[in-house]
Order: sequence, then structure tokens, then C-alpha cells
Amino acid sequence: MRRNAGSSKHCERSGFKSFEREHVASVVVPPDGLFVSERRRIVALAAAARLPALYPYREQVDAGGLMSYGVNLRESWRRAATFVDKILKGAKPADLPVEQPREFDFVINLKTAQALGLTIPPHVLLQATEVIQ
Repeated sequence: MRRNAGSSKHCERSGFKSFEREHVASVVVPPDGLFVSERRRIVALAAAARLPALYPYREQVDAGGLMSYGVNLRESWRRAATFVDKILKGAKPADLPVEQPREFDFVINLKTAQALGLTIPPHVLLQATEVIQ
């Protein structure tokens, strides 16, 4: 069954409206591919609801989100490419080590903070990997 695009948008708005009814103070967006691919829409809904949101990836902050803390996706993809290279050169996947992410980003978007009427404390800004002016 195919969903009506109009009803999908209504569900999204009503979901964020329920946050307002429930007096939700902020939102934490989980690390999911759907939320990354729909980042512009989610950021816009959070902005319309005037909800500060913490995202898992900097790409969501680049799209206008407030802040993110999570693995550096570019570095993760680069590391994955080295594993593909080793496999293509004959390494057995089972022999390759399991790696934990090496780089994490903490990115803050000051434009979004200002639009939400938030002041980010200086000690938090100092901890950021990047601050978007």
C-alpha cells in the first residue's frame, strides 16, 4: 500500500505538535539512515516547533540543526574503503580486525542557537570540534 505524501507530511507535523502538547524541551535524534536522508525535513520541523535538537552527525547541523555529537562519517567511510581495498587485494574479511570509530565530532550551529533564542555557554563552545557561525 502506498502512503499519500500529504498524509505523511501531516503525520510529521502532528508528531512535532505532540511534542509541543507534551511540553518536550528538546529532542535527541537517533543515528539512523532515514533521519540522515531526511535531515532537511527534520531540521525544518524542529525549527518550526522551536525545539532544540541534538543530532548524531554533523551533516544534520550543516543542514541547519542545532548541534551534533557522533562519529565522523567521512572518516568512517574512508576507513571502510581501506578494508575494501584489502579484501580486493586478497585479504579474507574474517581476518581483518574490527575497528571502533576513531574520530568523533561535536558541532554547534550558532545561527540556529540564536534563532531558537539560546545562548551556548563558552565552556561548551570550547569543547566543540567546530562552531558554525
